[in-house]
Amino acid sequence: MNTIIKNKTKQRLTRVRKTIAKFSDRARLSISRSNNYCYAQIITVDGKTLIGVSEKAVKGAQKITKMESAKLVGVAIAKLALEKKVKEVVFDKGSLAYHGRVKAIAEGAREGGLQF
Repeated sequence: MNTIIKNKTKQRLTRVRKTIAKFSDRARLSISRSNNYCYAQIITVDGKTLIGVSEKAVKGAQKITKMESAKLVGVAIAKLALEKKVKEVVFDKGSLAYHGRVKAIAEGAREGGLQF
């Protein structure tokens, strides 16, 4: 059972890396998450981080669900990216599955004006 999960993770990671390689001229929106928080970064082609947003900073003292705060992270990263004149990015979710909080970040970023 454990090897099946590892293989699925490797497959997702390989698929995402191929997509990133196709669009090597764009910055990438890199997502990471833990059990408690979500993080998003815009990373240039050179590998330098332009913008980073964490759920801790966006959420503050509000009492909202993890899904709602993940969507706020997406909106916040999009707003900051547009200020830096970054409109098109490649979505780098790594080996994470596209559902739940990862999907909420992507939807929030799209609503905020990012294209990927």
